[in-house]
Formats: sequence, C-alpha cells, structure tokens
Amino acid sequence: MPEHVRIILDGNRRWGFQKYGERLNGHIYGAKAAEDFLEWCLELGIKTVTLYVFSTENFLRPKDEVNTILRIVEDEARKLITDPRIHDHRVHVKAIGRLELLPASLRTVLEEVEKTTDSYDQHYLNIAVAYGGRAEIVDAAKRIIDEVQSGTLDAHSVDEDVFRKYLYTPHLPNPYSLPGTDHTYLG
Repeated sequence: MPEHVRIILDGNRRWGFQKYGERLNGHIYGAKAAEDFLEWCLELGIKTVTLYVFSTENFLRPKDEVNTILRIVEDEARKLITDPRIHDHRVHVKAIGRLELLPASLRTVLEEVEKTTDSYDQHYLNIAVAYGGRAEIVDAAKRIIDEVQSGTLDAHSVDEDVFRKYLYTPHLPNPYSLPGTDHTYLG
C-alpha cells in the first residue's frame, strides 16, 4: 500500500461542459469526488494525501471561474474543520502554495483548519492551492538566499536534504524514497 498518494483535480470543467453544457458545475462534482477519494484513502490506511486543487496558472482563467473554484475550495475547507473523519483519523491538514494570492476569507478558513488539526499526526492532508512546482522551488530558493545573506545558513551546507527543508512540506518523507531503503524510485 502506498504511504503517500497525490491527485490532481483536473478535467472538471471539461467533464462539466460535456455532461451539463457548462463548465463551472464540474468543479462541484470534482470536490465531491475528492471527498470520496479522501475517505477511501483513510479506509485503506494511506498515511498522506496531497490534493492539487488550484495551480498558480489557474489564476489566468476567467474571473468567474477562478472565483467559483476558490469559493468551492473555501466551502470544502470549512467542512474539514468539523468533519469527524478528520478528527477520528487525526488528520493533520496543511495548505501549501502561494497562499498570499488567495482571498482573505479563504486564507482565514485554511488557517483555522490547520490550527484545528495542528497536533494530529496519524495522517496528513495537503491541500495544494495557488500551487505550482516551479513556484515551490523558487520560493524555497528565495528563502535559502535570504538565510545565506543574513548569515544564518552557510551556502556550502546546502544540499538536497537542506533544500528539502525549505519546501512547502518539509515534515513529510521524500515522496520517491522506497520504504526502508536509502534508494530513490523514479519510475
């Protein structure tokens, strides 16, 4: 059984358009599918789930679509605050991405769900919103540069392990490590 499963919530607007003739409705069904997916993962004992729900590139979509998606994310995050599955399974919820780009109301809800689940350590749910892989690397590099310039980090000590600590999820194991080994699986 995998320990960490990642899923990109993609294709919802295409599906919504094909099924209903309009794209925004697909995002609501995508959110429901994500809820079901999380429940299956908890039932199977998968320790970590990362849901990629909204990329930095998604901000380029039409404003009504962006607002709809972010409202759905906010509604779903609000549900997590009191969801018994989250508390029964002690799921630590963390939002990852350039959260400063999000509406204040969404940031507030994400902060509340993080605070509510902060002490949990049995399972992890990462909600990647305003996220991009390249953006994460750039943000990590900037933080490292800041620390090198301030003298709190020696540039010569930066290696893969140090760099990983500056990513959005330093509390998680390397996603490509094979359990019980020092080997990396890239296939």
